[in-house]
Order: sequence, then structure tokens, then C-alpha cells
Amino acid sequence: MGSYCGGWWWRTGLWAAVVLAAAAVVAGGNVTYDGRSLIIDGERKVLFSGSIHYPRSTPKMWESLIGKAKEGGIDVIETYVFWNLHEPKPGQYDFSGRNDLVKFIKEVQAQGLYACLRIGPFIESEWTYGGLPFWLHDVPDIVYRTDNEPFKKYMQNFVTKIVDMMKAESLYASQGGPIILSQVENEYGNVEAAFQEEGKAYVEWAAKMAVDLQTGVPWVMCKQPDAPDPVINSCNGMRCGETFAGPNSPSKPALWTENWTSFLQRYGEETYLRSAQDIAFHTLLFIIAKNGSFVNYYMYHGGTNFGRSGAAYMVTQYYDQAPLDEYGLIREPKWSHLKEMHAAVKSCSSTLLNGVQTNISLGQLQQAYVYEDSTAEGNNCAAFLVNNATTDATVEFRNAKFELQPRSISVLPDCEKVAFDTAKVNAEHQWEEYREAIPTFSDTTMQFNQIEEQTNITKDSTDYLWYTLR
Repeated sequence: MGSYCGGWWWRTGLWAAVVLAAAAVVAGGNVTYDGRSLIIDGERKVLFSGSIHYPRSTPKMWESLIGKAKEGGIDVIETYVFWNLHEPKPGQYDFSGRNDLVKFIKEVQAQGLYACLRIGPFIESEWTYGGLPFWLHDVPDIVYRTDNEPFKKYMQNFVTKIVDMMKAESLYASQGGPIILSQVENEYGNVEAAFQEEGKAYVEWAAKMAVDLQTGVPWVMCKQPDAPDPVINSCNGMRCGETFAGPNSPSKPALWTENWTSFLQRYGEETYLRSAQDIAFHTLLFIIAKNGSFVNYYMYHGGTNFGRSGAAYMVTQYYDQAPLDEYGLIREPKWSHLKEMHAAVKSCSSTLLNGVQTNISLGQLQQAYVYEDSTAEGNNCAAFLVNNATTDATVEFRNAKFELQPRSISVLPDCEKVAFDTAKVNAEHQWEEYREAIPTFSDTTMQFNQIEEQTNITKDSTDYLWYTLR
């Protein structure tokens, strides 16, 4: 994630119109951008992305995870690249098994989705040493993540290695592949000031190094307000529709690289629960209030911190409250609620991206964002009705009354009928309760005066044995 990259680095009816054919294989193309959005082969795109980290699941899971993301209306799969997994010793590389990055990206491509490759190579992500190999510690005179020649040498070697691998497999969109974005560094803005002038020089160097690799697709730097042109600065957090200061150039689009669907969890802490309604509200707010056109859910599937891969004190399950849980099962109502929102936005995305925006006050804390495209055929109007109050509100819009729930956004793809309401969850999920009798010691069916071997008791009829002792 990016959330703790500064302080913890060292420890660490609409569906048919918007769903792609299941057998489609994504064809890359020319990826550019302007101040409104990414532009792929001349077409503006509103893109919903989901983070799935290949080493936090198994290769046999990848097809299902990516397929469920696609079914949920995701357009892009975003992943970090894990330096210390791939280069455990200087110059010795491992891209086998769960580390098979090429295989993972090809699975994304096979399912007709785009990819965003966050190379870093410092990634944080609640990952051991933030992804930096331990052997860097033994390099003479090295200082991490600053204008330091030893560090820059090894960083450039690894970033170049990854880019060359992607090029060799024709995986960049400029080659017909799925990768439409790449990221260098990670939330360096959190710590840049501590390095003073050397920090600024490092940012300039990292951006130039990345751009000079000529991938043919844009580069981003998350939480990096001074990202040098042409690198795009992007937002991370839960409230980027409120907190993002915006791109540092009018020629760059507003991108949200980490919309946290939950939060990191250390041993002993309560699980952070973020509601589907809150995620949807802030996603839409970013799109309309910040002219956002790319939103990535961090995580869409969190998975498992296998072995010793998690940063200090991090639990093994990572972002289990994401739309897909640790095991890749759909978590409701998040998955379905976001799927409905994606469909509603995509049904009016052309008007949203190409229309003229007008803001209309509907009350003290209520507002309408209206988009009209006079050049479009057929429907050329879309509206988003926002209620920022903590109470219900009745508003009048275009001679019709609308009931708005607290802290909600209603999507009207035709400026008339509500297709989606962030506060209204339609997803159904059923629970079954199983009650098991828990006996006291005196009520147990078998008692021993010594510890017994489990399979001798169960005779291998089950993996589970309930016991108590005194």
C-alpha cells in the first residue's frame, strides 16, 4: 500500500452495454493523456482498476481472481513488483511459481483487461523491507532512496530488468500488450523533505530514468506533488475526492492509485471495516469533484502474506475486507455494490468525459454535477446528485423531486432516472447459522490422563478435534 511508506518502510439493464465479451483479449495501442483522462487509441477512458498482487496468491488462483474482478466491472489490474522476491541475491533472479510476473500479466491480457505495473522498486505494501532486498544493506556507502550513486545503480538495474522483460514479451500497450501505466518510486513525497536537496534531485533522476526506458506508456508517481513532467502525480487514501490537491499540471489527468477498501492490520488490532457505501461515495466524489478518470481499489484482492513476506507485526491475511477476500471469495455487499456503480458510470462515460460540466446548488449541502455533450447522438446529459449532509434531503432537479439519503451520491445517466445510489445497497447475501454444542470437561465423551495423538482418536475421519483440559 502506500499508506505507511514513509514511516514504516524499514519494517516493512446497464450490464450489456458495459461488459466486455468474456473471450476478448485486450489489444494495446497508443496511450496518451491530457488534463481530462488517459486516452487509449484516441478514445478517452473512465477506468476502474483493482489491485491484485501476484505473490499474495497462487498461480492457480490468478485466472479466477482476475475473472471475478472483470465480472465486477474492473478494467485494469494493478500490481506492485516485489524486488526482494525477484532478486534475493545480487544478479540472481527468481520469476518462478508465485513470482511469475510475466505469466500473471499474460493472464490479465488473456481476460481482456489492462494492467498497471507499479515497479517502485520501493513499494512499502506492508511487505518486508518495503520490497528492498536485504543485501542492499551490505553495499558500501549506500543510502536508500536518495541521490546516492550505489542505491541508484541497483535501483536502475532492477527497473530496467523488469521493463526489458515486459518488452521482450510485448506486454506494453505500445507493443499490443495490456500495460497502460507504470509507476516508479512510491509515496516518496512523504519523506522527500527529510533528504532536502538530495531528495529533490532523486525525484528528478528517478523520473528521467523511468521515462528514458521508453515503454511507450505514461509513468506515474503516487503522492508525489512535484512529479516532474511528463510523469503524472496521483493520489492515495480513502478520501481523494476531498483531499487531492490535483495534478501538478493542467495537462495531466486526475488519477487515484490507491482507494483503500480496508486498511492494514497488525497483530492485536481490530479489523478495519470500510463500508461499500463509503467506498462508492468517495469514488464518485473523486470522479465529479476532481475530474477523476482512473480509480484503483487497493486492494481488490489482498490475499496472503506467505512465509516471512509481511512487514513487522502484520497479520498474514492482507486486506481481507476487500471485494474479494483472502481466499478469492466474493465479499458482499462490496463486490456487487461497486459492480453496480461501475455499470452506471460507464453507461454515461462519454458524456462525463466529453460534456460540459455545470454545478447547480440544490440546497445548503446538496449539489448537482451536470454534464451535457451537444456533439453526442441520443442521450447527451448525465447528472450526479450529491447530499453531503448527515440527514436525508429532498431536492428538486429539472422539475422532479429526489429523495437523497445522508452522505450519498445518486447517478442519473440520462439526467432523469436514478440508476445508482451510493447509499442504497441492493446486493443480497444470506447467512446460515450453525450451532455446535460445547461440552464442559465433565460432559466430554472421552477422557485421558495424558496427551493422546489426534489421529488415533479421530481415525482420520476428520481434520478437527475439539478438546479441553484441566
